[in-house]
Amino acid sequence: MDLVARAAIGFFAILLVTRVVGRRDLSTMEPFDLILLIVTGDLMQQGITQSDYSMTGAMTVIATVALLTVALSYISFKAPRLRPLLDGEPLMLVHDGEIIQRNLRRERITIDELLAGARQQQLASLAQVRYAILETNGAISYISYEN
Repeated sequence: MDLVARAAIGFFAILLVTRVVGRRDLSTMEPFDLILLIVTGDLMQQGITQSDYSMTGAMTVIATVALLTVALSYISFKAPRLRPLLDGEPLMLVHDGEIIQRNLRRERITIDELLAGARQQQLASLAQVRYAILETNGAISYISYEN
């Protein structure tokens, strides 16, 4: 039972850290983001399992984390009022070609990253962008005036 409690505490700690650190699409992760994920996972494993190297302990921890993941997904699906807290909300970064600096600072996204994303969508400049929205999965959606 001790493993289940530590796994649950670890799960919610990682959830909190990822919400605080911000949204990043895996393909746009900076080296520091990747290091944070790897180190956090390793530190959490050590804290959860301590000196328990048994298969039973490992399976208990994996089952607990999987169950919590499914439970939060189900809660997010069934309780729309909790969805912004659990999943986040899309955030507008560009409106009618104008950059919303406050939102870029909030998510620690540089103008260069925003421009690179626009170029990947075959948009030559942000003047062609009606909306750029940071989605809850960390990807940026660009809606141009031609659409």
